[in-house]
Amino acid sequence: MHCPYCKNADSRVTDSRVADDGASIRRRRQCPQCERRFTTVEQTQLAVVKRSGVVEPFLRDKVVQGVRKACKGRPVSDDDLAKLGQQVEDTIRSLHLAEVPAERVGLAILPPLRELDEVAYLRFASVYENYASVEDFETGIAALRNRPQTH
Repeated sequence: MHCPYCKNADSRVTDSRVADDGASIRRRRQCPQCERRFTTVEQTQLAVVKRSGVVEPFLRDKVVQGVRKACKGRPVSDDDLAKLGQQVEDTIRSLHLAEVPAERVGLAILPPLRELDEVAYLRFASVYENYASVEDFETGIAALRNRPQTH
């Protein structure tokens, strides 16, 4: 870890603490050259494995962008989308996997999106559940109508 003050390539860890309910580690460091102290935060990096086999870092913003397309023209705020993105990330992290298939990310979006906006949910589900016909949409609509109301 390079010192942010003198750019020395070495530093000494003086204290480590678990943060964010175990999702990251906060470390206090000291530079042996200039003696200054600084803090670093280490966070586990989630990776998404695409269908093609390409591995990319998990980006909450990418989840939000994808859902935003499904929500176009719907009464969904940026705050709603940010909350949904956080819920999806929490769900993915709870799997305790370093690499998650892209399909699992899409499926993790469905429950909170269903609660947020049913039309956006159907738009999004048509991609991730591979709706191939009008009957698939009818089945999706029937499932929405038959689910217990939570509000």
